[in-house]
Amino acid sequence: MTEYVFEPPAPATVAVVGSAARFPVRRIFCVGRNYAAHAREMGKDPDREPPFFFTKPADAVVDDGTRIPYPPQTANLHYEAELVVALGHGGVDIDEAAALDHVWGYAIGNDLTRRDLQLAARDMGRPWDLGKGFDHSAVCGPLHPVAAVGHPGQGFIRLDVNGEIRQDADLADMIWSIPEQIAFLSRSITLMAGDLIYSGTPAGVGPLQANDVITIEIEGLGQITTTIVHAD
Repeated sequence: MTEYVFEPPAPATVAVVGSAARFPVRRIFCVGRNYAAHAREMGKDPDREPPFFFTKPADAVVDDGTRIPYPPQTANLHYEAELVVALGHGGVDIDEAAALDHVWGYAIGNDLTRRDLQLAARDMGRPWDLGKGFDHSAVCGPLHPVAAVGHPGQGFIRLDVNGEIRQDADLADMIWSIPEQIAFLSRSITLMAGDLIYSGTPAGVGPLQANDVITIEIEGLGQITTTIVHAD
């Protein structure tokens, strides 16, 4: 038995629809600017850039229904509705044609972003970590196994804040498909079971305030709700 100098923290996990079992999270990868309209609203050309990824710590993940304190050091917290891909098998140099065989299931996610910190880092040529990888920044609804929902390559993705629609697009609008994302990532890093991929957000990202209620729907996956509250 391994002896630790202190008790290690419990592993990060996400819920599974219709089950008491939970899915262990190993790592969280997020693809940037994967919808053309969103790339344009961020001032980039979607037709010329290869995919790029950033990460969040596994313990940034929080469940549907969580009340999230408005995070420190920001005055510009943003929502980003995303389809989350959960891998049940890993590998390297995964063939795009076989990439979906590695997927365990799908969920609705919200890539919360301290936009002011992200943009300041970007403008200085620095990493985005503090803008993207902070506590409670990876909202993830319950996972739907592939056997139940298949592979959602199209269908609406919508986000509203306090009942007002802010994002409304189709999964088919992704620049890089799910198989392409998995294959691309696996060429530079070993993917493993438990990895989550947040697959990008549509246009319409915007700010949140304390007391805002965010609801995200993806066709075939239901909806999730998150409330932003005042920090203690």
